[in-house]
Amino acid sequence: MPTNLTDLKPNQGANKDRTRVGRGHGSGKGKTAGRGTKGQKSRTGGSIRVGFEGGQLPLQKRMPYKRGFTNIFQTPWEVVNLRSLNDLNAEGPITPELLDELGLIRGTEFPVKVLATGELSGKIEVHAHAFSEAAKEAIEKQGGSVVVLERTDRWVTARPRNRKLPIDRELKSARLGKVGGIERRSELTSS
Repeated sequence: MPTNLTDLKPNQGANKDRTRVGRGHGSGKGKTAGRGTKGQKSRTGGSIRVGFEGGQLPLQKRMPYKRGFTNIFQTPWEVVNLRSLNDLNAEGPITPELLDELGLIRGTEFPVKVLATGELSGKIEVHAHAFSEAAKEAIEKQGGSVVVLERTDRWVTARPRNRKLPIDRELKSARLGKVGGIERRSELTSS
């Protein structure tokens, strides 16, 4: 006997009738239709927006004050513009040490970046940890040169989350107060 389209039907259990709620006690989903009793969520159209905490200051506003946060691991770059370098009229190369001496940066422990704000009138040699493309172009256009220094500051890598002092690490490795370890802190310093 040939098969035709009217013989096709889904597998047993593939299609399931949807639960019709609020259609009498016998269905098990009558009366309150599975919503529980009373309250905002039992009402038609009663919904609570995502992130609402019943009027309590919500999480997104409780986060470090209201918006965003301060990255404590961020590198504090010292920014120097071409305008400032042009005003120096320095003999020889311009280094972070010279900039620190002249009070243009906070200290030599911070990495220095040169930006292209302002005009450059003469030929200069600049030593810094970073240059913007425009600043590099402007210095080389005037016949000057740029020297990119290697960063050795403490912000090269993120600081570890563990803020324990080295003495604590030594005490741990010496097994202070444990079987086979030292009994007093003074034993570590004396040995």
